[in-house]
Amino acid sequence: MGSPTIGRIVPGYDVPVVDERSVRAAAGLLFLGGAIAWGMALYAGTTRPLQPFGMFFLIDMLLRVLVGERWSPTMALGALIVRRQRPEWVGAEQKRFAWWLGAGLAFVSCAAMGLLGAPLGITLALCSACLAILFLETAFGICVGCALQARFGRTAPRYCPGDSCVVPRT
Repeated sequence: MGSPTIGRIVPGYDVPVVDERSVRAAAGLLFLGGAIAWGMALYAGTTRPLQPFGMFFLIDMLLRVLVGERWSPTMALGALIVRRQRPEWVGAEQKRFAWWLGAGLAFVSCAAMGLLGAPLGITLALCSACLAILFLETAFGICVGCALQARFGRTAPRYCPGDSCVVPRT
């Protein structure tokens, strides 16, 4: 079996996995950059500060899902930041779903800012949704995309952070 595009094969896991600590660090980096750009856009009254960040976010997400998370700048920096911590392996499939969600939100936000020329309020609202999702991931380890994949995906997620996809038996 060849190397998967997203995640890696780790002994003891029967599906490709990614390090949740790196994912959360990367989400924190994106949240920080996005919050700064959002604040600058609000202060300046224009979407201009959000445009380069939106493109970076879109490219970062597309790199993750199309060529693998190892090529994502934020994932690489996140992995470097947490390199001395024990990895927490989570299923790659649900992260793929979450990253496609991120890419979709980034695409819609970039289209709203650029092609559609949406008002600042709409653009800030779209970016706020992205920032809220990033905050939930980095601060609380809640993966909104993973929860949506669990609800609407063809297969149930495996190896969720903190065993959150395991239904407790009563």
